[in-house]
Amino acid sequence: MKYDAQDCKLVSKKQLTPTIYDFRLYNPQLAAIAQPGQFVQVLVPGKTLRRPISVCDVEGDVIRLVFEVRGEGTELLSHTKTDESINIIAPLGKGFTLDPKEKTIFIGGGIGVPPMLYSARQCGQNAVVINGFRNKDAVILSEDFEKAAGRLIITTDDGSYGIHGFVTEPLKELIAEADKVCACGPMPMLKNIAKIAKEHSVPCQVSLEQRMACGVGACLGCAVPVKDGGRIIYQHVCKDGPVFDSEAVAWNGERPLPSTGSQLPVMKEAFNC
Repeated sequence: MKYDAQDCKLVSKKQLTPTIYDFRLYNPQLAAIAQPGQFVQVLVPGKTLRRPISVCDVEGDVIRLVFEVRGEGTELLSHTKTDESINIIAPLGKGFTLDPKEKTIFIGGGIGVPPMLYSARQCGQNAVVINGFRNKDAVILSEDFEKAAGRLIITTDDGSYGIHGFVTEPLKELIAEADKVCACGPMPMLKNIAKIAKEHSVPCQVSLEQRMACGVGACLGCAVPVKDGGRIIYQHVCKDGPVFDSEAVAWNGERPLPSTGSQLPVMKEAFNC
């Protein structure tokens, strides 16, 4: 995996909601190699651990990051001013495997929506995007997705915007026409999407969200159980993922047996972001 730590100039900053920010970072070298579904590790001044943020989009020489303030670190990051420098390690992880010729359904839930933009753009008119939010006030990036994909569907939990319900409802109606499904969001949502895809024999890739610290597979803080043949092993979300084949994920919480030699994560939990 090729990545590097470099300073990037913050060339644009927007506040999309009271807690979600849209940053554009100028760095031609890193932008040229970033792939859909990958992420970056952002250095926050005064904090030991970097903050992982998914690549939302790549626009020429610019990497776009859309993140939610969830703790002290991301709160400090949100105060970065335009033209200031931000140090990132990028690009990290394994992203989505995409074929522009395939009819692909891209599904995002909540803050899992941003990384689906660059991914859907790869398939253009062959991309159908289903984005789910809590309510109308939480809806983001709609205009971007309308330009990037062939079709955009929005659902809200309370029915205040778009379809009233969950992303799985329109997925059930459309999956028969799909060659592939790609999703990012909360684990319960991903589990249900994986189930529907399996029932229809449609390949599905899921981007897992997990607390992480190093971002390069050294600390074991983001280990998740996955299926490997007839056994369960641990893999790192940061290095082996964050994108996994949905059928490889141990959705029911299975854990490796002692005889497999797999080690439990040495870090129970990374710091709050």
